[in-house]
Amino acid sequence: MKALIFDCDGVLADTERYGHLPAFNQTFAEFGLPVRWDEQEYGRRLAIGGGKERMASLLTPEFVAAAALPTDPAGQAEAVAAWHKRKTAIYTAMVAAGDLPPRPGIARITEQAYAAGWLLAVASTSAEPSVRAVLEHAVGPDRAHDFTVLAGDVVPHKKPAPDIYLLALDRLSLTPHDAVVIEDSHNGLAAATAAGIACVVTVNDYTADEDFTGAAFVVDSLGEPDAGPITVLENHSPAAPGGYVTLADLEAVLAGRDGR
Repeated sequence: MKALIFDCDGVLADTERYGHLPAFNQTFAEFGLPVRWDEQEYGRRLAIGGGKERMASLLTPEFVAAAALPTDPAGQAEAVAAWHKRKTAIYTAMVAAGDLPPRPGIARITEQAYAAGWLLAVASTSAEPSVRAVLEHAVGPDRAHDFTVLAGDVVPHKKPAPDIYLLALDRLSLTPHDAVVIEDSHNGLAAATAAGIACVVTVNDYTADEDFTGAAFVVDSLGEPDAGPITVLENHSPAAPGGYVTLADLEAVLAGRDGR
């Protein structure tokens, strides 16, 4: 048995720039918070795993005073939870409205993996309602039912810690050599490789310049047969991606790890 495990944000869809960032900013405005993230600042915040954690990073003494927030940890945690709940609702509505198109190749390679008997999963630090909304939009509601979805606060430590991928292996009853992860960031790659799982990276605008040492191969997209060819940025595997990534490329990654 083999498994294909996707990250969500930046992998299933280009969610960061066109989804999460405007949802964060709309939430800040609705709560009257004295902050608005531009694209550069949000890019820096992406180094922090998890939306609640990014919001909590605002809580400097100066910000707390300026926003008239509670000074006790319990009160601040309650405030962040309220912000994040509203932000998730805004973001989920954007996904449902079709504002965030899936990245190329996601539905195609999902169908190839399913037809070949692979298990399917998503492992993400984002809130579960957001992840499920993106997944259903990317692969369709029927195929989404075939995924094991692990998201949000299901593990104590978020990426780059390997917890989410170790949990995925446990839920799928597989060893690290039975799975391939598709990620888009250094943190995600670090989490996958720390769990011992081979990782393919599809970069986006926020992550293109990150360090992907340890990836099986790095591409700018999974691509589609009827579109322009993808760019292979790095390849340290037996796979030989052509105009687009196929399931055979992922099988080659697994075979290379096993020495076959």
